[in-house]
Amino acid sequence: MRLRRNLLRLHAVNTKDPDAVAQEVEAVLRRSFPGAEAAFVRRAFGWVRDCFGGRCPGYQAIDAGYHDLEHTLQGTLCLMRLLGRRHEAGVPPVLSASLFERALLAILLHDTGYLKTTGDAEGTGAKYTLTHVTRSGEFAAQFLAARGYDPAPVQSVQNMIRCTGVNADLQAIPFADDAERIAGYALGTADLLGQMAADDYLEKLPELYQEFTEAVRFNPGRALPSITFASAEELVRSTPGFWERYVWPKINQDFRGLFRFLNDPYPDGPNWYVRQVEANLARLRLKLAA
Repeated sequence: MRLRRNLLRLHAVNTKDPDAVAQEVEAVLRRSFPGAEAAFVRRAFGWVRDCFGGRCPGYQAIDAGYHDLEHTLQGTLCLMRLLGRRHEAGVPPVLSASLFERALLAILLHDTGYLKTTGDAEGTGAKYTLTHVTRSGEFAAQFLAARGYDPAPVQSVQNMIRCTGVNADLQAIPFADDAERIAGYALGTADLLGQMAADDYLEKLPELYQEFTEAVRFNPGRALPSITFASAEELVRSTPGFWERYVWPKINQDFRGLFRFLNDPYPDGPNWYVRQVEANLARLRLKLAA
């Protein structure tokens, strides 16, 4: 089945604007599930804006320079489009509307582990880089339970969040079924592609370096080689290798090649996200060569 879109109109959505991303997500859900609750998306986006904006009781506003609200919105846009395109293709197992909603909650909450509690006055949330996936899962469980979610959907959201861990053992995650696993793998895919395809990805890498540096400083002897760099320039120079040796194998193999549902037309058309990443890397190579 060949699905046609206008390269998903990705360039038209401003990921600095939560309302613009929410509108696009609503459109995906309406196409996929015409009978779905209309207010759910706006409610979920309101929650994440409160979380990152310092309006969640017990927590400060996000102060990590790279893992900000826009980073979350980039992944959210990518994820919901991927799931929407997969749903149109009718590939089994077909994901339910409730699983779409849980996936949306998971991507919106997947970096809440960078939030500092009200009394935490030392450093920024970047110091939690090594533990942010676990902290995000714990935050999501507490946050959703307080809003009436039962343990099963909360566990589902936590399972998906775990897919974003750099060294996550995907086979050890207790997914309820293969449909939930696919939603989690789609989330992991979107977390990687959403950020690397951004127009300003290269320009934001020094902020990522600052986060890594802080994480190393607050966790002496525990930092992973993947976040340890001598300088921002070293991190920037490592970016092509990061794509070739980690991201590309991850989205192709570990995450079952789900990114291909973003091909336009599906299944063998060009992929806007991959093209944008490649364009960013080509720009970087030219800069390094100069």
